[in-house]
Amino acid sequence: MTPDEHLAHLRDLTTRFAQVARTGDHAAPVPCCGDWSLRDLVVHLGNVHRWATEIARTGEPAPQDFAVEPGADLAAWYAECADGLVEALRGASPEDSSWNFTSAPKIKAFWFRRQVHETAVHLLDAHRAAGTEYTFDPAVAADGVDEVLIGMLPKVKRWHTPPAVTVPVLLKTSDTGHAWLITPPGEDDVPGSRQAEPAETAGAVVEGPAEGLDLLLWQRVGLAESGLKITGDVAAAETFLAGPFTP
Repeated sequence: MTPDEHLAHLRDLTTRFAQVARTGDHAAPVPCCGDWSLRDLVVHLGNVHRWATEIARTGEPAPQDFAVEPGADLAAWYAECADGLVEALRGASPEDSSWNFTSAPKIKAFWFRRQVHETAVHLLDAHRAAGTEYTFDPAVAADGVDEVLIGMLPKVKRWHTPPAVTVPVLLKTSDTGHAWLITPPGEDDVPGSRQAEPAETAGAVVEGPAEGLDLLLWQRVGLAESGLKITGDVAAAETFLAGPFTP
C-alpha cells in the first residue's frame, strides 16, 4: 500500500473509532486488553496518535507521554488527537528520514502505515467492547501481516523471547495472494522472514484469510478462530504461530 492509501484508510479508521468512542459504554471491558475499559482504550489510542504526530512532524524520537488525560468529552478529545495526526502526516513527505522502532526503512512512510494498523486493531477492540462487529479490509489486513513479519519480527528480541521456528514456515493469504517465508533462526536467535511467492514450498504451510492471520499475530484470535489451515509439519507451525510477535 502507498502512503496516500494508508492516509485514506487512517482517516476512515479514526472516524469510525471516534464514533465508537462517542456511542459506547466507556466502562465496558475490552477483550484481549487486560483490565482496560473502553475509556482506557480511547485514552491510549489518542495518546499514541499524539506521540506519532510529533515524530511525523520532526522525524525524531519523542517521549511516550501516554498518561495525558482527556477533557470531559472523551470522543471529541480523541477526534482532536486523530485530526492532528492526519494533518501532520498530510504535511509530511513520506520519503523524509524519520526514527522508528522496527527494522523498516527509517523514513516517515513508516508512520503512515503504523498508525493505520494501530488504529485498525484497536477499532476491533473497541467494537468488541461495545458488543458490535467489525471486519478488516483484506488489503489492510495483509499489509498488517507484512508489517509484523517483515518489520517487527526481526526486532522481536526488544520485547519478547523470539517465537520458535524449527522448519521453514510459509504463510499465505487466500484472499489477497500474499505470502511470507519464515526460516529457522541464525546466530542472533531471531527467525528469518521475507516476502515469498505463494507457490514456494516449506516444511509447514499456513493458509487462510488475511484478517485471520493478522489478528492471530496480534493475539486477537486463537488459531481455532482464525480460519487458517495448516499442512505439513502442524506442530512446528503451531509452535511458531503461538508467538509472541508484537510490542
